[in-house]
Amino acid sequence: MEIEIITNHKCILGEGPVWDSVRNEINWIDIVKGEIHRYNFDAGSHSIFSVNEMIGCFAICKNGQFVIATQSGFGFLDRTTREIKMSIHPENHLPNNRFNDGKCDPYGRFWAGTMSLTEEPNLGNVYVFDNNSVEKKMENVSISNGMAWSLDHKTLYYIDSPTFEIVSYCYEKKTGKITDRKIVITIPKEEGCPDGMTIDTNGMLWIAHWDGGQVTRWNPKTGKKLHHFKLPVSRITSLTFGGKDLTDLFITSASIGLSEDEIKEQPLAGSLFVIRNCGFKGMLAFEFNN
Repeated sequence: MEIEIITNHKCILGEGPVWDSVRNEINWIDIVKGEIHRYNFDAGSHSIFSVNEMIGCFAICKNGQFVIATQSGFGFLDRTTREIKMSIHPENHLPNNRFNDGKCDPYGRFWAGTMSLTEEPNLGNVYVFDNNSVEKKMENVSISNGMAWSLDHKTLYYIDSPTFEIVSYCYEKKTGKITDRKIVITIPKEEGCPDGMTIDTNGMLWIAHWDGGQVTRWNPKTGKKLHHFKLPVSRITSLTFGGKDLTDLFITSASIGLSEDEIKEQPLAGSLFVIRNCGFKGMLAFEFNN
């Protein structure tokens, strides 16, 4: 498969791609710079929203705004006026934590996890933001990362990166309750650390591999790897399906922590990649039910 870059822009820590089918654009973030990037395919234009602090993740709201999780907690960004309104911060008492990956669930709630700024183990938590209130769903996580929901909306898949495991929870759509944690996939360490995650129309999980230079496809029922795409950079962070038919695979990457020699060897580190018509089809991202 031919791998393309979307723009010449390179992020320090690119993450969290979100496809916007209404506007025909891909959105992604640079966590360190506190930026949300968007590339509109109709206009052929790249633009940036700045939130002026570290941002962990975002999702599209049904009213067109972004719901965001930043260093100051949960809030909203108006894409027209660029106005930011913060709502609630569940870890105001933990100034050395920041938000990392997150997504909306099938009911329209925004899930987002935290981690220590120094990556100290077991200091993070996972929260659900809904109706301007927050509920803690998991605790004692280290680097909260990928999330995906099964096609029947009965299972949540989740990654705490340093465990090298993908776990499943029984998920109640109406209440958001999760129970019955199970390990469904264990990633061999030589494959690279599991980071972001998405799901395809066959219910197979796609995982980005930090320091693995690849994205992989796995069967969560058997725990077996089915497919992989190699990338020209090592620090792959996340992925999502997009394009008209949801058959284009968008992949974010990072340059943070690479040595000068490694950056010379990986001049595209931090780029947003796309594999057109990758041979698989994804799902539209769930929107925030505001």
